Amino acid sequence: MTTLNRRDLGLLALRVGTGAVLAAHGAQKLFGWFGGGGIEGTTKNMEAMGFSPARESALAAGLGEAGGGALLALGLATPAAGAAAAGAMAGAVAVHAPAGFFAMKGGYEYPAFLGFTAAAIGLAGAGRYSLDHATGHAVDRPWVVATAFLGTALGAACVVGRRSAALARAASEENSGAEPGAGADGPGE
Repeated sequence: MTTLNRRDLGLLALRVGTGAVLAAHGAQKLFGWFGGGGIEGTTKNMEAMGFSPARESALAAGLGEAGGGALLALGLATPAAGAAAAGAMAGAVAVHAPAGFFAMKGGYEYPAFLGFTAAAIGLAGAGRYSLDHATGHAVDRPWVVATAFLGTALGAACVVGRRSAALARAASEENSGAEPGAGADGPGE
């Protein structure tokens, strides 16, 4: 077996394994499969975690994981798939960050690992045993890599920043005894 074949087989195994885990987590969020809450349960969870709008956040997280994971496993549109999955994991990292690093204490270790793995696959490419290779890399071009990762980074920063601001507002209102959502501009700002 040549070095090229070993590398491509390794990328295939990494893509399929990572993609399957991400797709399963996304299916929990979107469809309630594998013991998940489905879109309604995920929406309630997103709201409780400070994401707004909660339903759109639930859809984005589910699609980023399920869609990004499925595309990674197939090796199709790999840069966009890796970026989408990494963006979804950035939101999960933000939720788990207060608990520290290690997963056994509720930390962000696991979503960070999935996010970095998805991003690395998106940057490295899917390898020879992929739909990207079979289609002549039609949706795996250098401009796709740059666009996908830049767009995802900006989107994730916006979502995580918005959540952080909402949590800070809620904590401030709780500490001051003010009615939640009643800021300087009135209810719902």
